[in-house]
Amino acid sequence: MSATLLFLILCALAAAGFLIGRYKAISAAGGDLRSLHSLTHYHGWGIALATFLAGLTVLVGLSLASSAFPALAGPIVLPGVVLVAAVAAFVVSYLRIERDFRARNYVEAMVLGLLMLASSIAILTTVSIVLSMLFETARFFQQYSWTSFFFGAEWSPNFRGNSNLGMLPLLWGTLYVSFIALAVAVPVGLFAAIYLVEYATPRFRSMAKPAIEILAGIPTIVYGLFALITVGPILRDYFASPLGLGQSSASVMTAGLVMGIMLIPFVSSLSDDIINAVPRTMRDGSLGLGATKSETIKRVVIPAALPGIVGAILLAASRAIGETMIVVLGAGAAARMSLNPFEAMTTVTVKIVSQLTGDTDFASPETLVAFALGITLFAFTLGLNVLALYIVRRYREQYE
Repeated sequence: MSATLLFLILCALAAAGFLIGRYKAISAAGGDLRSLHSLTHYHGWGIALATFLAGLTVLVGLSLASSAFPALAGPIVLPGVVLVAAVAAFVVSYLRIERDFRARNYVEAMVLGLLMLASSIAILTTVSIVLSMLFETARFFQQYSWTSFFFGAEWSPNFRGNSNLGMLPLLWGTLYVSFIALAVAVPVGLFAAIYLVEYATPRFRSMAKPAIEILAGIPTIVYGLFALITVGPILRDYFASPLGLGQSSASVMTAGLVMGIMLIPFVSSLSDDIINAVPRTMRDGSLGLGATKSETIKRVVIPAALPGIVGAILLAASRAIGETMIVVLGAGAAARMSLNPFEAMTTVTVKIVSQLTGDTDFASPETLVAFALGITLFAFTLGLNVLALYIVRRYREQYE
């Protein structure tokens, strides 16, 4: 019996329990619903939720445990245990229904447990991801020196041995591409937000804001193709070649420009909401003292919204650092440290993909290095996110 069929059976049992619970509550009250402690639908939800949650909890638990005990995942064992648990919860909940039963409190407690379970899943998922990467990273550092990894300036993996796995060229490429992307996205996005909030008419804003945010819905692979086919050749033919800076269409500048375009709606939307949150009274007070519109924006609105804007920029930076497809198609795969923006370079995310592509042996340092790169990138982006939250909370002004 498939998990989908089991889920449908649990839903059917829950629906039946809801109807039966209401019917028994009415019967227990002798038709006089005023004598019930809780409304009839609370009694029905008591059976429905108990049935569904019991079966679902056992299903998830046994599915997770089946990896260690394969016998639990048999075609009869797993469905049988799940259905027994659901029916048992159905019967117990049914027998508890009486006229004075506080079904409302019972249902509220189960809903609270369901919400706590949902929040715990997100937390446990994050913890599981980090732990799985940490274990593999520890295996990597047992085979490869951590000083050579963190401070090595050469990246040349060789699955036959004698690899140089220094991450500095990858980190340099990541930061270089991200810097160019932010140099494009931050001014354009911030100025667009200022215009839409302070100058644009409501009609124009209603059209321009959704048009800008359409960029956020474009898949990153499409941006990568745009960088490969359009932006890269233009930069090569009109800038890199005439200036003698390179002949490759794949470059840091190509990936940075396209990634900056991708980040514009991210910066613009967050800055728009932050600037909108500045009270109108502050603008009116500045204008009343004789300041012009631009002076009010520069000296009142932007300083008041600056913590939130800085937080938005740092969140955009963490988004840029984790991008993969645009860099794969736009920046190339050469691991080098150079200041020339028209040369091909690579990033941490690209090398994580390349090291885990194809037939991989998860016992060699050339493969395990992907996990070390991943945990390093995770720590870097986590630090940026924490810094952004700290700046927003520490320096945010509270207005009446």
